[in-house]
Amino acid sequence: VAINNKQRAMIPNKSRGEFTRNLRKDSEGFSESPDLEFDYADTDKWAAELSLYSYTEGPEFALNRKCFEEEFREHSEKKWTELDAAQHRAHAMQLLDGLEVIAREKRLKVSRAILYMAQTFAECTCEAEVQHWMRYNIFLLLDVGTFSALVELLNMEINSAACSSAVRKPAISLADSVLLNIMYLMVETIQQDDPADKPEWRVIRETFRSELSPLFNNEPISVMLFGMVTKFCSGHAPHFPMKKVLLLLWKSILQFTLGGFEQLQSLKVQRRQQLGLPPLPEDSIRVVRSMRAASPPASATDLIEQQQKRARREHKALIKQDNLDAFNEKDPYKADDTREDEEDNDDNDNAIETETFPIERDEVMPPPIPHPPSERVSFPKGLPWAPKVEKDIENFLESSRSKFIGYTLGDTDTVVGLPRPIHESIKTLKFQHKYVSIAEVQITKEEEFQKTPLSGGEEEIEMCATELLYQGILPSLPQYMIALLKILLAAAPTSKAKTDSINILADVLPEEMRTTVLQSMKLGVDVNRHKEIIVKAISAILLLLLKHFKLNHIYQFEYMAQHLVFANCIPLILKFCNQNIMSYITAKNISVLDFPYCVVHELPELTAESLAGDNNQFCWRNLFSCINLLRILNKLTKWKHSRTMMLVVFKSAPILKRALKVKQAMMQLYVLKLLKVQTKYLGRQWRKSNMKTMSAIYQKVRHRLNDDWAYGNLDARPWDFQAEECALRANIERFNSRRYDKSHSNPEFVPVDNCLQSVLGQRVDLPEDFQMNYDLWLEREVFSKPISWEELLQ
Repeated sequence: VAINNKQRAMIPNKSRGEFTRNLRKDSEGFSESPDLEFDYADTDKWAAELSLYSYTEGPEFALNRKCFEEEFREHSEKKWTELDAAQHRAHAMQLLDGLEVIAREKRLKVSRAILYMAQTFAECTCEAEVQHWMRYNIFLLLDVGTFSALVELLNMEINSAACSSAVRKPAISLADSVLLNIMYLMVETIQQDDPADKPEWRVIRETFRSELSPLFNNEPISVMLFGMVTKFCSGHAPHFPMKKVLLLLWKSILQFTLGGFEQLQSLKVQRRQQLGLPPLPEDSIRVVRSMRAASPPASATDLIEQQQKRARREHKALIKQDNLDAFNEKDPYKADDTREDEEDNDDNDNAIETETFPIERDEVMPPPIPHPPSERVSFPKGLPWAPKVEKDIENFLESSRSKFIGYTLGDTDTVVGLPRPIHESIKTLKFQHKYVSIAEVQITKEEEFQKTPLSGGEEEIEMCATELLYQGILPSLPQYMIALLKILLAAAPTSKAKTDSINILADVLPEEMRTTVLQSMKLGVDVNRHKEIIVKAISAILLLLLKHFKLNHIYQFEYMAQHLVFANCIPLILKFCNQNIMSYITAKNISVLDFPYCVVHELPELTAESLAGDNNQFCWRNLFSCINLLRILNKLTKWKHSRTMMLVVFKSAPILKRALKVKQAMMQLYVLKLLKVQTKYLGRQWRKSNMKTMSAIYQKVRHRLNDDWAYGNLDARPWDFQAEECALRANIERFNSRRYDKSHSNPEFVPVDNCLQSVLGQRVDLPEDFQMNYDLWLEREVFSKPISWEELLQ
């Protein structure tokens, strides 16, 4: 903020310093801003997740209500809330029968009536009442079998002639998303566990949970939705409402197929018990929730200002205290340059008039925020993570043997000839801090199966939900990953519209474009919100699949991760982060247009002020998406030198460093992890000029015993990554071939039946021409040839 001399003279002398310090705090960015009170979870609150509709779908609510009332008045004159449970059930059954008619227009009308039942707002006066009747009606619809009928109807719509005709539509109708709307509301509502629920509702929930996985054609519903995504991206079905498809895919995977982060953590504990491994040292998400965000690193301008302040403090420290009055009359260090006068003089004036130098120093370098006593107990000094020792014991032993004995052995058991302190160190590492991951056990078992295919026996595969989903998407997994990344690229805020890119706005743009300024502003907010919801759904889908596949089998995770890397997922996420991340985090929405508020209350007249959005500290949806994408990037690059070098080649360090401006501990942690793995390749000068970032890495990220991240030990040639990726790909192909490709099994490994009775007892299907000429074959091959029975018996 620039202030000229005339404006400066109007400010009282005593308050100039305070005025300038406040301006400095504003201009320095977010170093003084509070931490974002963000609770990372599987989903947002139920009310927020219900508002999936675009603002352009406003007229659809009235149309759904009209369809329901026309169907309802034919059977009853009362209001819906005045009927008893038996009458409600009877009408729901009648609507379900209406879905089986041949005429598509009639089916669509009945579908809209069912959608209104799931929305129920006409007789309600507040959002809580709407949510109550939504739960009641949705459990009623599930009880009569509506969801299965909707899935079959959706599959018919996907493969019908409407797909081919929709390609030639000039404008895409919003009616195509009715079925997906109903299914999404059902899946989202039924997972809300309320202690006041009726016992029969709990039975319905458990039945629905067990049926949803292998619901259609003995495959999870997720496979059918993945097929819709690939059809959309290939151009065969551009009318699919992709936002609704992705939301339903995410919620079906999260709620009823794989489970969220808490289920994942309990599965991990259970799997470690089954394998005989020690329990987990901590729950990472709980540890992160107790961490505090670090102040973001200073920009170049802030660093220059700090150096100038430090120089001025050194000069002022030489001035005697009794000369301050004389110093106050005339500033000997006042510069002639007006720019320096505008920027720096106020701080000097205030400091020397009212305070001594030590107090001023405390203001320039503010003390840390005092924690309450309860927080001191939960935030002990030191790193927040328990130490982990994996392959470090072997490296430590080999280096100790080379140092003290002069030879290497290659095992971790023998400590003969080593000094006593080395014995104690090995004992401490092995029995207190050694960590064996589930992935290591799985890799070892897979190596044994590959080495001994005959004596190893058959592998017992637990047919859990994750295994069923992997088998379902395995044939087309590369196409699914490419399709999701294509949509993510189209939804990224930094992407520019191209003629060859896919159109993800088909279900948000109205058939008639807006003309007034307010309508255009509303449409602009709607389009941005539409893209943000798509990014949230895709990031959550990818993260859930990666985490569950890694727990189920490491090579399932590596297969998916490698195809994401091959499809340029790493530069895509960096492209997403290369924006004004604070503007994205604090994006505003028009809350009065969200469902169910918009159907219960009368909407105020939209103005430029109301279009500016709500006053929340942050947008939960966008912060959730950013953390998910950073976690995906961490999973793709962890322990992979080749992919770490991709971060360096794509110049990710400045992009990630800007993301540290978001004062949220979990997001900062994953940014610091990504910076840590590439620090050694960024050079000494980068480390010298980013010591605040280096300090944050030391404080928040887990470190290993022989970790050389802070100094560039480049002897391992990590840039020679071709062999690393090829070896990983060969292991993945062998795993998939051994487990899932039964048709191409090696005939040499097929067991041979040597029992004469079982071989003769097998039924052999002879060809038809042989059966017709069987008598001729007997005469020629058996009767006409002499047989020496004595030689045959010997």
